[in-house]
Amino acid sequence: MLVNTIDILKDAREKGYAVGHFNINNLEWTKYILEEVNKLQVPVILGVSEGAKKYMGGFYTVSMMVQGLMKDLNISVPVVLHLDHGSSVEVCKEAVDAGFTSVMIDASKYPLEENIRLTKEVVRYAHSKGVSVEAELGHIGGSEDGVSNSVFHARLDESIKFVQETGIDLFAPALGSVHGLYKGEPNLDFDTMKKIHDAVEVPLVLHGASGIDDEKIKKAISCGISKINVNTDFQIAWHEKVIEFVKENPDAYDPRKVISSGEGAIKEAIDAKVHLFGCLDS
Repeated sequence: MLVNTIDILKDAREKGYAVGHFNINNLEWTKYILEEVNKLQVPVILGVSEGAKKYMGGFYTVSMMVQGLMKDLNISVPVVLHLDHGSSVEVCKEAVDAGFTSVMIDASKYPLEENIRLTKEVVRYAHSKGVSVEAELGHIGGSEDGVSNSVFHARLDESIKFVQETGIDLFAPALGSVHGLYKGEPNLDFDTMKKIHDAVEVPLVLHGASGIDDEKIKKAISCGISKINVNTDFQIAWHEKVIEFVKENPDAYDPRKVISSGEGAIKEAIDAKVHLFGCLDS
């Protein structure tokens, strides 16, 4: 069933595990993710970037695709359909109206007070529809959908103010992670992460988890991270298998065979992340 993030992340925060936010890029990826989490019987957050929404046709198309797959595949685990890094209030409202059950408003590029103002507007609209809201403070580095950011860490005092004044349901403080591939060793601010967790009552989110080693992921969870976003790791795993298939089958032209050659790799990666995040122990 489609749900918002509140209940599943409240349980994750209380019990000390994390739920996977896995980005979807097309029908096949959505199907693979849903099948694997249903087999493992763990909840999942399906993340949709604005670039992915444009690629797949639009928010309504994505929403109907996810709901159709859940029905046809008899998915029994809780599923969140989440807008990842919504760039404006209008985009967030569009996703809500299309049937998304969770949205992220990313106004982190603005000064604190403007970030708070825009986030509160999204919260008012989304909450009136039973939709949960995530927001970000600071800058998560790297590049996603062609949008690049430098790293700028969230401060404890501003994080407390931001969460209290906006009424958000989950909070993504920028604390050293980046989108895409890391250049060098990831350097996460675990001390501030733990202090923010202890100071606010909402679940914390780690963006840019691809490329962070397992021990750092476990430490982040122990410091209060309840939602972990993964995309690049899955893309790389899928890409490697597809390249291997094309080299071994140069005459293959059926897109169903080419795309599905990476299915096993994605499902193996999902299984590994779910075990790492502690979902199966919950």
